[in-house]
Amino acid sequence: MDPRTAEPLLLLGPSALDGLVDLDTAIATQRRAFLALGAGTAQLAPRALLPGEGGSVVFSYTARISPAGSPVVKLGSVVPENRERGLPRVSAAVLALDPVTGRPAALIDGEAVTTLRTVAASMLAAQALSGSPSKAAVFGSGRQGRGHVSALARLFDVEQIAVCSPSDTTLDDFSARVAAETGTRVLPCPSAEAAVTGADLVVTCTTSTHPVVRRAWLAPGTTLISIGSFAPDRHEVGSDVVTGSRVIVDDVATASVQAGPVATALAAGEISEQALLSLGDVLAGKTPARLRDDDIVYFNSVGLGVQDAAFADEVLKRARATGAGRPLDW
Repeated sequence: MDPRTAEPLLLLGPSALDGLVDLDTAIATQRRAFLALGAGTAQLAPRALLPGEGGSVVFSYTARISPAGSPVVKLGSVVPENRERGLPRVSAAVLALDPVTGRPAALIDGEAVTTLRTVAASMLAAQALSGSPSKAAVFGSGRQGRGHVSALARLFDVEQIAVCSPSDTTLDDFSARVAAETGTRVLPCPSAEAAVTGADLVVTCTTSTHPVVRRAWLAPGTTLISIGSFAPDRHEVGSDVVTGSRVIVDDVATASVQAGPVATALAAGEISEQALLSLGDVLAGKTPARLRDDDIVYFNSVGLGVQDAAFADEVLKRARATGAGRPLDW
């Protein structure tokens, strides 16, 4: 009998995940995911999105890094109004199956997985698309925004990171804390335009249904990473950014119908699907991120199941090696 048939189902909550996978390792999992996607070895089912009241969205998807890899199923929701309730806007659970038996292997806190792998994917994109930025700007100060600020301060030798979130009264305290922890200047900004001015790397971490960044604010050569345009009704940027940039997406087929700014520009005939580049192809050296140094690069990430599959595989391996998590009868 394969020994894995005797492995218990592991429950991995936030405390079990804390410190289990460091940022560099998380970035490596995302590199594997996108390279596998670009090579055509990853399996990615179409993502299901169900819109609800108050701008909420329920999502689910299934994927694996290869036909022999561990399948994962993710179910979650994005509820913008949860911020006023003092609750996370994103909630999710990831179920990882054993690749041989198909039996449940781990039930993992999806919010923690989403935060870690999304930040890691953005950092991978920043490394591949922006080189060595000198000034960065981050929109949003929720869990994702704060995670991106902290990661940028740790990974890049930037002069400063401008942070914009006009509705957040704790932004000054957060900025001061990250600055003290990393030695990087973190500057709260009162307006979006002020935050973007002078930045060569911009990251938007909002759930906005209208543009928060304008093309006219972006200097030549800027890299813009958007993680909040994950559904057809989410538009962190407008058509001015899409049509005036090299557009790179996590997956062309998914982004064409689910990334708000991209899907809208395609439907309006403002760009063609042939203009969309995949991050996997850029990482594999199949296509350059830029044709000229002054090209503006816009990376839209909707988030893919294959990213969770690669990350969950590493989490499960480390959990079993270290005894993390709580075994459950199944």
